[in-house]
Amino acid sequence: MQAVAGAEDGGVAKALGHAAIFGALDSLHPGEVMRFGNDHDPRPRLGQMQARYGAAVRVEYRQRAPEGVVIDFIRQ
Repeated sequence: MQAVAGAEDGGVAKALGHAAIFGALDSLHPGEVMRFGNDHDPRPRLGQMQARYGAAVRVEYRQRAPEGVVIDFIRQ
């Protein structure tokens, strides 16, 4: 895997909506990772992502706790 780019839903992504997250995922090259932090599990967004990218982006939870989640999106 290559370098990890970060995105936090409470900052720029929240202001710009889903377009910021999908734009970041669109820009990833195979092997690149975007790390996403949020105060809750974004299951509806994950469903949208799965519908859009299918197997091209793998999801790995790095942290799953009551205080928040950290998810790596890995471009295949």
